[in-house]
Amino acid sequence: MNKNNLIDLVSEETKMTKTDTQRVIEAIIETTRKTVKKGEPMRLVGFGTFVRAKRNARTARNPRTGKEVSIPSHSIPRFKPGSEFKDLLN
Repeated sequence: MNKNNLIDLVSEETKMTKTDTQRVIEAIIETTRKTVKKGEPMRLVGFGTFVRAKRNARTARNPRTGKEVSIPSHSIPRFKPGSEFKDLLN
């Protein structure tokens, strides 16, 4: 499923126009991005939590040349599914 499919399905379910549905979905995505960027978790009860995680600096190897490459520490987004979402899948 892609974003357009999601907009279509949510629009049908909520009886909202596709334009309004698109604005709502984009607002949710942007709010999630801003919240996680600040280092705060975005908790959606029953679905899961989006958090900012840190990866430590490390040394990797270029598979083509075999040369060692230094990778600096950086932040990444992570998603932890909620128990209801996990139970739905099992």
